[in-house]
Amino acid sequence: MIKKILLGCLFLHIINVEVHSQELNTKFSEEKTVEKNIPNYSDLKYWAAHPEKKDYADSFPKFLQNEKAIDMGVDVFFIHPTTYTDEMNEWNADIDDNNLNKKTDESTILYQASVFNGIGRIYAPRYRQAHIRAFFINENEAENYFDIAYGDIKKAFEYYLLHENNGRPIIIASHSQGTKHAGRLLKEFFENKPLYQKLVCAYIIGMPIPENFFTSIPVCENPDQTGCFVGWRTFRSGYIPEEIKKEKFKSVVVNPLTWNLTDSLIDKKFNKGGVLQNFNKKVSKVVSAKIEGNVLWSCKPDVLGKIFFTKKNFHIGDINLFYMNIRENVRNRTIQYFLKTN
Repeated sequence: MIKKILLGCLFLHIINVEVHSQELNTKFSEEKTVEKNIPNYSDLKYWAAHPEKKDYADSFPKFLQNEKAIDMGVDVFFIHPTTYTDEMNEWNADIDDNNLNKKTDESTILYQASVFNGIGRIYAPRYRQAHIRAFFINENEAENYFDIAYGDIKKAFEYYLLHENNGRPIIIASHSQGTKHAGRLLKEFFENKPLYQKLVCAYIIGMPIPENFFTSIPVCENPDQTGCFVGWRTFRSGYIPEEIKKEKFKSVVVNPLTWNLTDSLIDKKFNKGGVLQNFNKKVSKVVSAKIEGNVLWSCKPDVLGKIFFTKKNFHIGDINLFYMNIRENVRNRTIQYFLKTN
């Protein structure tokens, strides 16, 4: 058994996942995803976040209560990570599962999507996400389930483009399973396509992104660059999981404290604040950051009781540990985009 940290906010959910591939294949490979409850994105209930409804992405931590929601003319299309982690009846989530939707809203939509609410409208579709166990089975079989999930994302994005966008610039944002789908979305709709001219930036975080994944969308190499993408996976300094050591490609890692590719250790004094278990509290100078091979290394989070914190995989905090730096950078790139295009 290994402990795999899953999404919500840092320290909020730690779930034990049995990684016995033979058992998983035997027990679940015969399951068939039932084609039911296919989302209709003209119905607001199939959006976890949408500008026409009050949702958790609209939330401001108390320390930002004096900050008004400002629409700078940009849209954020946010693809949430895996929240389908409990007992499964099918490989893909029931999109009308109220308990799962509540879990999604109160974790990733609140703690992650809200990072982007200072610059424009947020669209976050619900989708028939693949169960967490899909990451631990035969890759060819798993792709069937990820294809169903991506099909919903594609359908939501096409609806958004046709009915909502009206020519506004776009930020693509995602984490974990969401990033798997975001990469595919960027290749299909933006890479070498006219829509690329509307891409402010892609914040595609929490999954490996091979250097040659995109042919024409560049990596962001400075905090003012637009039409580019950033990504990272966060672990405690000195730790690289065995599966990452086996990766036979160079993965893109951008340091969220400097927004460049240099591998220098960036002190935690440059961390402008994380938002962890207490959404309303900013934890200043919470972690440092250093690019190390295919991952981002951070020191142990500087929080009360850190002496007892022994986790080495900070995947759950990929966004939350750098909440304020991301928030500032999103605004900066938006300003830079309009300066370049006007």
